[in-house]
Amino acid sequence: MLKCIFNWSGGKDSSLALYHCLQNPDLDIKYLVTTINDAVDRISMHGVRVELLIQQAEGIGIPLYQIRLPEMPDMKTYDNAMRRHLEHFKSEGITHSIFGDIFLEDLKKYRDDRLAEVGMTGIYPLWKRDTTELINEFLTLGFGTVIACTQQHLEYLVGKEITPGLIMSLPADVDVCGENGEFHTFAFKGPIFKKEIKYKLGEKVFKEYKTPENTNDVCASDPGKKLSGFWYQDLILA
Repeated sequence: MLKCIFNWSGGKDSSLALYHCLQNPDLDIKYLVTTINDAVDRISMHGVRVELLIQQAEGIGIPLYQIRLPEMPDMKTYDNAMRRHLEHFKSEGITHSIFGDIFLEDLKKYRDDRLAEVGMTGIYPLWKRDTTELINEFLTLGFGTVIACTQQHLEYLVGKEITPGLIMSLPADVDVCGENGEFHTFAFKGPIFKKEIKYKLGEKVFKEYKTPENTNDVCASDPGKKLSGFWYQDLILA
């Protein structure tokens, strides 16, 4: 049996990947690992409150491990922090790290390279699967998810729950799973949870992240994505 950590973002891809991992008797998941923006006490990139994250972890029944980071760490700060935590996991006998990535090759290479530095290996349950197939499976299984943040031009989607109708209405250049960073979600119900998490909509806020002069710079909380403007829908525990 492989001792693993699961990189938990709180969204739909994490949820579906975890669903499949929980069906695999060869995987022993010790922690749900989530990076937190320590300045605002929210999930990095997604902007979801930590209290909602805690509800998810309690509903899943796997211990939550929070990695606290400054609001906009540079890559060196991010990499050093992650390495310390990975070394801690390795010292506990954990050998594998699970991700919900689907098709971003550069991001997968980044993750695999960092894991290799401490002698760990990545597992990608959803890798190279068709994203339309994935979102349809997600909904068919009875999962529910709400869009917590979007790129600037997709403001009209923020705060909406994903349904078959919404998927059908997306522009042709938007991936139905948001795999290119178009949107991020919060999963509030589904077969991995003991009960549905009740939430209500709070304030909607736009945050602009200026593109750095060095175009190789990326958002350290989600390596592989260029900085840009995002709409955030505050989700409040009901």
